[in-house]
Amino acid sequence: MSEIIGSIERINGPVVKAKDVKEAMMSEMVEVGEPRLIGEIIRLEGDVATIQVYEETEGLKVGEPIYGTGQLLSVELGPGLLTNIFDGIQRPLTAIKNATGDFIGKGVSIPPLDRKKRWPTKMLVEKGDKVSEGDIIATIKETELIEHRVLVPAGITGEVVSSVPDGDYNIETTILTVRTDSGEEIELKIYHRWPVRHPRIYKEKLLPDTPLLTGQRVIDTFFPIAKGGTAAIPGGFGTGKTVTQHQLAKWSDAQIIVYIGCGERGNEMTEVLEEFPKLIDPHSNRPLMERTILIANTSNMPVAAREASIYTGITIAEYYRDMGYDVAIMADSTSRWAEALREIAGRLEEMPAEEGFPAYLPTKLAEFYERAGKVLTLSGKVGSITIIGAVSPPGGDFSEPVTQYTKRFTRCFWGLDKNLASARHFPSINWLESYSEYINDLQKWWEENVDKSYREIRNKAMELLQEESKLQRIVQLIGAGVLPDSQRLILEAARMIKDQFLRQNAFSEIDSYSTPEKQIHILRLIMTYYQLARTLINKKIPIGKIVALPVTTKIMHVTAETPNEEIKEKCEALTKELTESFKELEMEFERISKRRIQG
Repeated sequence: MSEIIGSIERINGPVVKAKDVKEAMMSEMVEVGEPRLIGEIIRLEGDVATIQVYEETEGLKVGEPIYGTGQLLSVELGPGLLTNIFDGIQRPLTAIKNATGDFIGKGVSIPPLDRKKRWPTKMLVEKGDKVSEGDIIATIKETELIEHRVLVPAGITGEVVSSVPDGDYNIETTILTVRTDSGEEIELKIYHRWPVRHPRIYKEKLLPDTPLLTGQRVIDTFFPIAKGGTAAIPGGFGTGKTVTQHQLAKWSDAQIIVYIGCGERGNEMTEVLEEFPKLIDPHSNRPLMERTILIANTSNMPVAAREASIYTGITIAEYYRDMGYDVAIMADSTSRWAEALREIAGRLEEMPAEEGFPAYLPTKLAEFYERAGKVLTLSGKVGSITIIGAVSPPGGDFSEPVTQYTKRFTRCFWGLDKNLASARHFPSINWLESYSEYINDLQKWWEENVDKSYREIRNKAMELLQEESKLQRIVQLIGAGVLPDSQRLILEAARMIKDQFLRQNAFSEIDSYSTPEKQIHILRLIMTYYQLARTLINKKIPIGKIVALPVTTKIMHVTAETPNEEIKEKCEALTKELTESFKELEMEFERISKRRIQG
């Protein structure tokens, strides 16, 4: 039972100062005022505590009590997380709606995990076995897609003195009693708690050498991300950040998705909450929610809870990583999180840095992105957390602080372009501004599993796009008609890459997802077209004749019309037709040339 540890002295929005505070600790979770609002101690000066309140403080009065809990701000980790929707401090929104209606009342306290639901539990240890922190002691079928692995909490090692048989248990049931080396007996339940600001421990961090396959060609082939990697998606309003993250959540080969709606508009979050439960996982044909956790904290919800939502999401992700799963976090958006930090820092009267953000903003961003990674867990399994953070720079200005600091701590940068979005080119990832530092790490995987010439094909395509960008400056001044055919061919080949490879229709059943094999086959086909056409142009054959060939039109439709499983045969047939068509064209011009000479 919580006890009174002080009283309210001052209220400044979500920041409350308490006086006469006794026996409190830094970062302790407290209950503020008569409504018992959830808060966290963020500063201690003698007997004065500064508390960050995660609910609306309207109606609080000076002199009301502060209740201590003796715990750090923590989340509950156990079965029931998947398919659920939480707010920034892990309050279950569906359960709150059922209990209180559409609006969250002050001081509403409903446990994050259902205490009554019974889970079919299969025990993996028995009396006399030795267990240590991180060991898997039981399994539960949490959903049809995911097996929940019950872990020994950190800091507990010893001998099992009692164990329940296989059966159905709620999360409050003691399933195991462990006698530690000191002789203390500790009861273990199906769930445990973990402080959100403390990274969960693991044995070893591993090299990120396996790609997170997303089915999005511009990402997988040009700017890939590894499992355990970090990526930023910056873009102005309307450039497609949220839709891109939806595509990644739906199609990526991560086993668990944690989607954090951090400070976004309510209508956007409503779309997520309505759309995700209806989505079908394309890998299993089961509801996508069976492997998804949603954390919703909209822009009209308490600003302090927005700041906590990022830590809530990453801690839940680490829990599933420790079970040996590959987890992907979609954080939308870290700019709103940074704005929450700025507002709270202002109320704390801290010295502002660039654009009013607190001086510790880079440190906070680094702490968040550093919790990504591919690791060897305490149980000996390999798990990973991939963080994909959306950034919303005001006016699409990538030079603003949040974008610049994020670039320092992420190894993938998928810059969204407003001009591409206006031209309905999606994903609107700018291929000249974006980059990936995982290409070298993933090259071996691509060569062993997809194609040995992956790096060569990719680099040639990128060089072609860069050449086309330089030529576009000339075209804008004097038009494409005055360019020599060799340069007009570059424009044509680059157009093929942009329209057939980089552009992707999220609403097309065929084009929404491309396997790595399809991606390489399409890119090789386009580059083969360019190489053969360049040979003809060197022989003075006009580019107009080359572009007019029927095979050119067929190549322009191959992406949207050919399913993944048929792409190899289709591209081989088109390559053969391409070679024959170009050879016939060359022979025709040789005949014409001979007649001219003879005439």
